[in-house]
Amino acid sequence: MTVPQPPEPIPGARLLFSLDPSVSHLNHGSFGAVPIAVQRAQQRLRDEMEANPLRFFTQGLVDRIAHARRHLAAFLGADPDGTTLVGNATTGAAVVLQSLALRPGDEIVTTDHGYGAVALSVARECARTGAVSRTLPVPLTATDEEVVEIVRDGLRPGRTKLLIVDQLTSPTARLFPTAAIVAVARERGVPVLVDAAHAPGMLPATVASVGADFWVGNLHKWAYAPRGTAALVVAPQWREKIQPLVVSWEQDSGFPVRVEWQATLDYTGWLAAPVGLFTLRSLGVDRVRAHNAALAAYGQRVVGDALGVAPERLPEPGGPAVAMRLVPLPPGVATTLDAARELRTRIADRLSAEVSIAGWNGRGYLRLCGQVYNTPDEYDRLAVRLPTLLAQR
Repeated sequence: MTVPQPPEPIPGARLLFSLDPSVSHLNHGSFGAVPIAVQRAQQRLRDEMEANPLRFFTQGLVDRIAHARRHLAAFLGADPDGTTLVGNATTGAAVVLQSLALRPGDEIVTTDHGYGAVALSVARECARTGAVSRTLPVPLTATDEEVVEIVRDGLRPGRTKLLIVDQLTSPTARLFPTAAIVAVARERGVPVLVDAAHAPGMLPATVASVGADFWVGNLHKWAYAPRGTAALVVAPQWREKIQPLVVSWEQDSGFPVRVEWQATLDYTGWLAAPVGLFTLRSLGVDRVRAHNAALAAYGQRVVGDALGVAPERLPEPGGPAVAMRLVPLPPGVATTLDAARELRTRIADRLSAEVSIAGWNGRGYLRLCGQVYNTPDEYDRLAVRLPTLLAQR
């Protein structure tokens, strides 16, 4: 099998970012990268805020946030009246969890592909309320039909009060059939929270097409918004039950404002987020998606070949738009959280490459991303140098 051809670069795209050119930034999925135009838009807003803080916070800011929210919701294919802005996907998940009024014996169901911080939030809410959590094991090689059946068999109508499922998983870069999972859960009367941290900007599916009770996604990853910008979308029957993590003066305004307003929070990132969408659209949304997915596939293959991983053993993401790919590491490498962090740091320090390393079900994985500022030679260099670094452990 031949290595897939890398895509043609998008002219000028690298110059839109202020990233250190001496580093290969191959981990866009963790913290994103904010285009220079978006940075400057946010700085202008911060200058406005600091020139007259009282005016900025008290005259029209709620309306300005609502305007930005409507713009972002339209991009996501979400109902703007059911959308509220939050700091990140983990925050949105915490808002939902503490709004459910869980009781002893209630159950939250997740999969073993979930994000670690969300799992911690579930554990805290269970400890606080007496609810319990249960994790459904899903093999990395499971087909979409098998995933749906695992979920179907794992739900307990009347006891399961929430199913949390990732649209695109963080540790395993797996695209889940969320719309089909939501349909199965609805048949059993179980509400669903879709953790779509990586969906906005990367995946073409709209929020409405997923149909979840709760959907939360970050815009500061693949949609070029400033960090701290995410959207929580709530179905109509749940909106009045959603409470903020911190009560503010807008509490009586109801959803979504009471969730968004957190007094002296720096809202400039939310206000500048539409500039990120403008940047994405200027490059061409479909063009960017195709470029990034093809580049990630190229990187997965060349690094996998360098580590002796047969092409058929490289995990498939389940969709052509996925711009994150996994490469299995040698057995025994980076199987724990501490070991994964240590290896990631060594790769950054010695190879000048930023990647994601995760241990999942006893196996270490390297996660590579593709973004418009990346070039094929960055993956080639990593492929040449990584085997030697791993041999030195």
